[in-house]
Amino acid sequence: MKAEPVVIPIRKIHETAVIHPAARIGKDVEIGPYVVIGENVVIGDGTKIMAHAVIDGWTSIGRECVIFPSASIGAEPQDLKFNGEKSYVFIGDYTKIREFATVHRATGEGEETRIGMHCLMMAYTHVAHNCIVGNHVIMSNAATLAGHVIVEDRAVIGGLAGVHQFVKIGRNAMIGGATKIVQDIPPYVIADGNPARVRGLNNVGMSRAGISPMARRNLKKAYRYLYRSNLSLPHAIAVMEQELDSCEEVEHFLRFLRNAERGICRGRRDETGE
Repeated sequence: MKAEPVVIPIRKIHETAVIHPAARIGKDVEIGPYVVIGENVVIGDGTKIMAHAVIDGWTSIGRECVIFPSASIGAEPQDLKFNGEKSYVFIGDYTKIREFATVHRATGEGEETRIGMHCLMMAYTHVAHNCIVGNHVIMSNAATLAGHVIVEDRAVIGGLAGVHQFVKIGRNAMIGGATKIVQDIPPYVIADGNPARVRGLNNVGMSRAGISPMARRNLKKAYRYLYRSNLSLPHAIAVMEQELDSCEEVEHFLRFLRNAERGICRGRRDETGE
């Protein structure tokens, strides 16, 4: 019986790309003109890297990602404490990083900057050192994260928004364009303005994420206790623990509030609707 021919996957690498011999390049990877890839980089199968992108440091990019022209990933952080230590960038599968976006590796030996799966980082976005970004996150054009920011799954950050270091942005939150964020944004809410204020629940985002009507009703009650009852944060948490039906979304909301080290973004005093 005649043996089937062995098919060797073709890596489409432009002749002008500069790739360190030690870099690990997966199957079916496309690398465009004048791309630079450093010694300690790992590129997953099926990923496409377009012209003039630079990927350096100890950076691992997942499978079937798209890195658009002139993006910079894995460069040293813009942090005066950084002293040349070995640190990492990890980017999950199916994520897109658009033109001129920057993702910096972490400060601290063995520390990491991480972006999850199915994210979209639009043009000129910046993810600073030690940030942790979840799955299905969208950052619109020129939105920026300072160091040590945590962004949970399915959050949307509007264009030109600026997030202060160590801030946490909760799951399914939506941040309006040009918003200044200096305190934690709870899950499932909309925040907007300068200074940022919570405007209501992100009902559209919750519906698109498949959150059940029962959970959404409970989150609506939680929002009222937190933003319309004039209760202190500890008192509001205590009331929610007693009054709300337990579900995963409510438990996550409460857990986020208990761990809000910078305090939470407050609502408008004159708000009348959700």
